[in-house]
Amino acid sequence: MDSSPFLRLRGVVKSFGTFTALDNIDLDINEGEFFTIVGPSGSGKSTLIRLLVGMDDLTSGEIRLRDKRIDDTPANLRPTCMVFQSLALFPHMTVGQNIEFPLKLRKEAPESRKAKALELLDLLRLPQSYYDKRISQCSGGEKQRVALARALAFDPEILFFDEPLSALDYRLRKTLEKELKDLHARTGKTFVYITHSLEEAMVMSDRIAIMKQGKIEQISEADEIYGAPVSRFVAEFMGEVNLFPVSTGTDGTVSSDVLTVRPGATLAKAQSGAAGLLMVRPEYVRFADDGDSHDFTLTGTLHGEYALGSRIQYEIETSAGMVTVEKLREDRRAIAEGEQLTVGFNTPNTHFIDEAA
Repeated sequence: MDSSPFLRLRGVVKSFGTFTALDNIDLDINEGEFFTIVGPSGSGKSTLIRLLVGMDDLTSGEIRLRDKRIDDTPANLRPTCMVFQSLALFPHMTVGQNIEFPLKLRKEAPESRKAKALELLDLLRLPQSYYDKRISQCSGGEKQRVALARALAFDPEILFFDEPLSALDYRLRKTLEKELKDLHARTGKTFVYITHSLEEAMVMSDRIAIMKQGKIEQISEADEIYGAPVSRFVAEFMGEVNLFPVSTGTDGTVSSDVLTVRPGATLAKAQSGAAGLLMVRPEYVRFADDGDSHDFTLTGTLHGEYALGSRIQYEIETSAGMVTVEKLREDRRAIAEGEQLTVGFNTPNTHFIDEAA
């Protein structure tokens, strides 16, 4: 059995003059995986996907699909297809004509093209009556589904997605996130998706790659990246976070200039004599008057309270900076702005980030 990755990048570099957009990228993507690339603007994610689909040429390195080099194969000869943010549908054509377009290029018979288009309408859960509907008469969500159907008509081995949901309203975006995940499961295709939205990435992906300044900072499953980021950048990029400077002694015990530490508290994954950041997500921080003991505590005053749908966030001004506490709305507390209070958290809910790593 072949153990090679389905899609493999080795030493991929892309430069524009003196600017290096991608710097020595190594990446393996598995067959049938929903793999998402996330990063801020300018991180290199769009450049990377353009190289993968064949829209740009490498400066150096190689891209292999099923262990065969494809980086010098023209885009139209690669077994891949891109779904763009703009969708790139033909507004003067019907839904059926748009879906059939790649089949027409392959000179398939009209009867075969129509049968495939109707099959894809079923797959994308659009009524077959839409076959004769004009694209200009379709809603945003319907156009998104037509674009997906047309991409699948190519029967590609890999579908690439360039932020296809970013222009949609929140409710429709959340619906299509679930539909994309379901479509991935039903087709078994390999999906490679780029987005700046962490919510999209965490809802849909098998694995996520976080990019920064042309490099990949971390690749892992969503829960691993959220709970055990490798750097301050990844910790902060993956949502609200509290970070505190700490150090460990030769016996493994923790000390901090900003936290009150329970005597004997240790961090399992921190090496002795290490200095770094102790991370705790806001949902794991508790008000210390709840009767429980905590490994770490600090005191401050309430700066603000913010309702976020089903959640409530409290910002507490402390000597360590602003600390965020998050609770479910049903656990909302009446706290006056400026009121002094103590918060705490425990070692199992923390993650140590080695600043020297």
